[in-house]
Amino acid sequence: MKMRIRQYFLVCFMAMSALSFGQDMADVTIKTIPVNGPVYMLEGRGGNIGVSIGADGVFVIDDQFAPLSEKILAAIKALSDAPLQYVANTHYHGDHSGGNANMQRAGATIVAHKNVRKRLEQPDRNGNDRPQEALPVITYKTQMSIYINGEEVVILHVGNAHTDGDSLLYFTQSNVLHTGDTFFNGRYPYIDLNSGGSVEGYLAAVKRGMMLVDEDTKIIPGHGPLATRADYMAFMKMLEGLKENSLRAINAGMSFEEFVADESITAEYDAQGFGSGFINPQRMRETLYKSLKKQP
Repeated sequence: MKMRIRQYFLVCFMAMSALSFGQDMADVTIKTIPVNGPVYMLEGRGGNIGVSIGADGVFVIDDQFAPLSEKILAAIKALSDAPLQYVANTHYHGDHSGGNANMQRAGATIVAHKNVRKRLEQPDRNGNDRPQEALPVITYKTQMSIYINGEEVVILHVGNAHTDGDSLLYFTQSNVLHTGDTFFNGRYPYIDLNSGGSVEGYLAAVKRGMMLVDEDTKIIPGHGPLATRADYMAFMKMLEGLKENSLRAINAGMSFEEFVADESITAEYDAQGFGSGFINPQRMRETLYKSLKKQP
């Protein structure tokens, strides 16, 4: 009897959560922000979307959640009547790839690192198989380019950063970099250790991205407002400072519990507002210790 009662409440909770999720998505507005030349950024719910429009068609970077696809396609349609050609996933998380199946049905070819396809081939966190249309049909291992709308878009794998399948995308003529979730503008990053992410790999990804930008580059972060090189530099300096503080504490023999409780490790950057996002200071310290502690 107790088991049936627990199951009943679980079903009710899941139904209410699904209804709430749908209502949340119904309230979302897609905001279009001009970036440089033919490149735009779309804000909605989830990761920032990049869009390139031109005579060759529409090229999109990330597609947020499936319930938002109709709104996203409408926002793109307001920019261009050209056909949807490609959608590139910066990584596999659902707030960046959840609309894949809808985008493929709308005519797009999905492009991503091979590890993104491998992860999307697995059941989602609810144990459900994803539709075949959600899977990337073009994958790469290290680097590839797409030539569209008068410029080369370079796609680079930066491994073991946010996940094991992250991509940076650089528009060579428009001078725009889309970082995916290897950059949270003004916030502590979410580093998915269970999906191959690491603090050291994340910092390496940011340093690689820094090699592509100059003072005039516009940077579309995975989350947060459109950024400049100065924003990106501040984010990199924060990561370097946290790594240095963390290693000093770890090498001094601090335990996990002591480390997480020690607010001084992140205090300088907490004061700058980095801990005000999805990842608060405590969660950031947990990630730092788990990733940087070298096991014997």
